[in-house]
Amino acid sequence: MKTLSIKRCSIMLLGGFALFALTAPATAQTVSREQDIGTLRLGQRIRVDDGTCPAGQVKEVSGTKMTSTGIMASRKCIPRVHTGKMPGVKG
Repeated sequence: MKTLSIKRCSIMLLGGFALFALTAPATAQTVSREQDIGTLRLGQRIRVDDGTCPAGQVKEVSGTKMTSTGIMASRKCIPRVHTGKMPGVKG
């Protein structure tokens, strides 16, 4: 009976860790200037809302490659993520 309870707790704990692992990378950091990024890690993606991309897009800076001098950053414009609220609609 006790081993069954331990197995259930273990499965629930592992499930919780798996759920956290799936949701944690979904949050992206947004800054207003590229100078505010600081140290960029390999694979890290940061959105920069500095107005350099066309309307409806935001710049994404990502650490793409490890070089002898550090992490190489790439920049591209990506669609802006919407919050789901329609402009002008209250609620």
